[in-house]
Amino acid sequence: MKLLLTSGGVTNPSIHSALVQMLGKPIDECHALCVPTAQWGHPMCGPTSVRDFVAAAPKPDRQYMSGLGWASLGVLELTALPTIGAERWIPWVREADVLLVDGGDATYLCHWMRESGLADLLPSLSDKVWVGVSAGSMVMTPRVGDYFVEWPSAPDDRTLGVTDFSIFPHLNHFPTNTMADAQRWAVGIGVPAYAIDEQTAIKVVDGSVEVISQGQWTKLG
Repeated sequence: MKLLLTSGGVTNPSIHSALVQMLGKPIDECHALCVPTAQWGHPMCGPTSVRDFVAAAPKPDRQYMSGLGWASLGVLELTALPTIGAERWIPWVREADVLLVDGGDATYLCHWMRESGLADLLPSLSDKVWVGVSAGSMVMTPRVGDYFVEWPSAPDDRTLGVTDFSIFPHLNHFPTNTMADAQRWAVGIGVPAYAIDEQTAIKVVDGSVEVISQGQWTKLG
């Protein structure tokens, strides 16, 4: 699977160009599925923020994912998938060009990716693009650190480990996401890591890692 791991979405022309290159065709010819699941695991999220993500409104920042002008846009809610059978939902994923995976709690998202079977399906989706925001990006890393675990039922801070690096998102976007916070977080994470702001993305294709940025980022460890 091709990964475009962001903090805030497709927020500038450089990230937009990388996305189009990964898709191999214009955005308005691509079919997207929104995955809002991570939001349910975070205490600051809920029905309104899920609606805003799917509808790309009313907040402008939501336009950086679902509001990019896709040919079609659907919703893939992972918590529902175990109850409907893989024969129904796997074709939906295979027919899509891209999965747009929102933020929230990465450990909650990881849990439901495993429970639903989507995690097991990932290796067969080599032609698909995964665009993550915040937790939607962090879930692909080995660990998120206790600093970012908000789901009370999380057994630990481990996530899928598709990449060999971790991500500290929202650099300087919140008072608790400063570079000093990132450096303290990185001490205990145990793997290489990137601190990225809202204007930065990490592109991973066939094991090659490229940072795309019109903002601020740093590699830690």
